[in-house]
Amino acid sequence: MVSTVKPTAETQHLPGPKAEALVARDDRVISPSYTRSYPFVMDHGKGSEVWDIDGRRFIDFTAGVAVLVAGHAHPAIVEAITKQAQKYIHMAGTDFYLPEAVELAETLARITPGDYEKQVFFTNSGTESNEAAMKLCHWYTGRPAFISFLGAFHGRTYGSMSLGSSKALHRTRCQPLLAGVYHAPYPNPYRPPFDVPTERLGRACVDYIEHTMMKHLVRPDEVAGIFVETIQGEGGYVVPPDDFLPALRDLCDRYEIPLVADEVQSGMGRTGKMFAIEHWGVVPDVISMAKGIGGGLPLGAIVAPKRMMTWPSGAHANTFGGNPVACAAALATIKLLETELLANTNEVGAHMMARLQTWPDRFPIVGEVRGRGLMLGIDLVEDRTTRTPAHDLRDQIVDEAFHRGLLLLGAGAGAIRLCPPLILTQDLADEGLTILEDLLAAHS
Repeated sequence: MVSTVKPTAETQHLPGPKAEALVARDDRVISPSYTRSYPFVMDHGKGSEVWDIDGRRFIDFTAGVAVLVAGHAHPAIVEAITKQAQKYIHMAGTDFYLPEAVELAETLARITPGDYEKQVFFTNSGTESNEAAMKLCHWYTGRPAFISFLGAFHGRTYGSMSLGSSKALHRTRCQPLLAGVYHAPYPNPYRPPFDVPTERLGRACVDYIEHTMMKHLVRPDEVAGIFVETIQGEGGYVVPPDDFLPALRDLCDRYEIPLVADEVQSGMGRTGKMFAIEHWGVVPDVISMAKGIGGGLPLGAIVAPKRMMTWPSGAHANTFGGNPVACAAALATIKLLETELLANTNEVGAHMMARLQTWPDRFPIVGEVRGRGLMLGIDLVEDRTTRTPAHDLRDQIVDEAFHRGLLLLGAGAGAIRLCPPLILTQDLADEGLTILEDLLAAHS
């Protein structure tokens, strides 16, 4: 899309010759299914700044899609990776005992909600974590069905894709998906599925599950698990009303249904707490995680009560889950979160939100700002009354921000997501927000 906003000479970031050449090579040999928002070609990064292969500097408000919680090339994580790689890089945790995996599992059992004995299964990604959670729930309950929520994203492999419903494109030409997956309305306060006050919206959605879905679609004693993103990520960084998760927990308790919290994007400090569900004081039965856990290396996990981990040897496994180098990076990441990054997330997140909250009054195209910590969303609309998402305009602004030296990502139909490294400073936050404010003003 052609930009209608002309960057100044000092801020223009058009693709350089090296970037253009690499993009052309990529187009020839890499699957076109990947989403490429703009032609940024990575060379190196430090903290919350990155440089492309032509030497251009950018502020990173993406953190590799909420992965790099400690930023790019953090010395503590680089040191942990280097030390472990010098010892050994791989020895399948499926078949052998790995000290690094045991230490990380003990750490995850400590930092996840719930004061009970837990066990951990390691994976390589978020979608694999959710697939593992599905298998565990099937095994533990002996039940056939699942409930998840409209707008959710749980991954792109068949089980997690069946749970998700953020975009029809993710499912196109992949039908039929898994049978026995039912989708409930998610309590989006900005675009509510029911005409009730916001403070009762969460309960209304849970009541719909119990009194409509469980009466007409699936009996509660057939439900192996209810999967929920604590805060919807790909669906638009949607924060549920405060009554939702406690009501969902109560429903699951009454029918003995495992509650699975997908914290792949919202976990590992992203919202100012280690896991977003802690904001509501709710303890899920299973937590799935990935992204921020591995310090940038492929790693995921599910954490569940030991009473649920009843599957026998060989029932589920993988080759690379719990890779020792990734585990070493994860341990360093968690230490940084506990000692400095959580505090910084709350401080810088509050600083950014105070500025974002002025935007709906200043820019007519901003319908709502929302989020927790450094998981922030700006919902762009075509019309304030209809709240129609401004999808094309959102994509244009994301593209124009790239040309101004700011890396952004979209989420949902018309939202911009801000998910910078949790090491972000207030100065860099302000520099990035100023770029975005200039673009919003130009289009308002």
